[in-house]
Amino acid sequence: MTPKPELLAPAGSIQTLKAAVQAGADAVYLGAGKFSARAYAKNFHGGELVQAIEYASAYGVKVYLAVNTLMTDRELTEAVELVGCAYELGVAAFIVQDLGLAKRIKESYPNAELHASTQTTAKTAYDVNMLERLGFSRVVMARELSLTQLQEIVRNVNIGLEVFVHGALCSSYSGQCLMSSFIGGRSANRGKCAQPCRLPYRMENAARGAGRAAKYAPLLSLKDLCLIDYINQLAETGIASLKIEGRMKGEDYVSAVVRAYRKALDGVTPTAKEKENLLNVFNRGGYTDGYFVGDKRDMYMKALKNPYRG
Repeated sequence: MTPKPELLAPAGSIQTLKAAVQAGADAVYLGAGKFSARAYAKNFHGGELVQAIEYASAYGVKVYLAVNTLMTDRELTEAVELVGCAYELGVAAFIVQDLGLAKRIKESYPNAELHASTQTTAKTAYDVNMLERLGFSRVVMARELSLTQLQEIVRNVNIGLEVFVHGALCSSYSGQCLMSSFIGGRSANRGKCAQPCRLPYRMENAARGAGRAAKYAPLLSLKDLCLIDYINQLAETGIASLKIEGRMKGEDYVSAVVRAYRKALDGVTPTAKEKENLLNVFNRGGYTDGYFVGDKRDMYMKALKNPYRG
C-alpha cells in the first residue's frame, strides 16, 4: 500500500504556524530573518524560531527551514551558521536552492536533511537523481509538470518528491524568472520578487494608432493553483509531500486551506461550502489546475478587479 503523503503548510509568522498545526498539517515550512525566498514575510527571528519548533513538536509536526536564496560567497559562512543553530534546535530539514550552500551544509552537518527548493527547477528524473548525488533527500518539483510526468519521475527515482498543490503560480519557470530583477532590481532568487507579472499591461498595435490601443489587463498573471480534486491521484503516485504555497498569507487563509486539504487527504470529500471557502479566503481570478492535467488554456486571469486606467 502506498504511504499517505505528508501535508506541508506555510508559516510566515507564529500565528500562521499555529493555525496550520491546528488545522491538521503534518509539517510546516518557514523562513528565518535572512536567506529566505520570502524576505517580506514576517519570518522567525531568534526566540521566535525556538517557540515555533517547540509548539510544532508538541503536536508531532515537523518544521522545515527555508534557506532558499542564491548566496554570495561572503554569505555562505553566515548561512551555514544559521543552519547549524536551527539544526541543533530541532529543525527537521532545510530547503535549499544554492548548491554551494548545500555542499557546505553537508560538510559541516552530514546528518542534516536537505530538500532541493522548487527554484532548482527540477523537472525530470535525471534532475532528481543528480540532486540526490549532491546530498538531497527530497526534491520540491517544478510547478510546471503534469500528472503523467510526475508519475514517470516517481518510477525512476529513489528519493521523495514534493509537489505544490495550492497557491500562487509563476508565469515563468520557478527559479528562472528575472523580470523583477530587470524592472526594479529586486531579484526573486534573493527573496525580493516585486511580482511585476501581476501588473496590468496592454498589447499595442502601432499600425492602429495609440488611440485604439487595447485596455489594460493582467496579461502575464496566472490564476492560483488548486488541486484539491486530484488528491487521490496524487496520493496514489507515491509523492512524499503535498505542499501549500502562502508564507505571505494570514492565519485565516492557512487555516481554511490546510483544513480542506487535510479532509481530502484523509478520504473525506470536501463539501461545497468548504470549496467555496477556498475561493473566499484568497484567489487571483479563480483557481486553475495549472499544468497538472496538461490543459493550459484557462490558466491566465481574464480581468482585474481594479484595472489601471492610466
